[in-house]
Amino acid sequence: MKTAPAILPKNLKILKDLGEHIQLARLRRKLSAEQVAMRAGISRPTLVSIEKGVDSVSMGAYFMVLHVLNLSSDFLLLAKDDVLGRRLQDLGLTVKKRAPQK
Repeated sequence: MKTAPAILPKNLKILKDLGEHIQLARLRRKLSAEQVAMRAGISRPTLVSIEKGVDSVSMGAYFMVLHVLNLSSDFLLLAKDDVLGRRLQDLGLTVKKRAPQK
């Protein structure tokens, strides 16, 4: 049986903050959790998990909620500015195209 990788506490905090932002966006639009869940095609408990920043919820579910809230373009901002990657590229360091298999 596979176990999920451990997520560092600072990264869990980021997910929690994201969930809070999504919840605030929903409340600003005066939409109930039931309405957003139904429009996103997910269950209400899944939406509650998203708003709590639970790490086991799929990225697709997060995207569908953002789409319902008319925030799907924000999804494109994820990993947009790859500062480390650009520095490595500028230094001319070779980067393997694939990660090594375990």
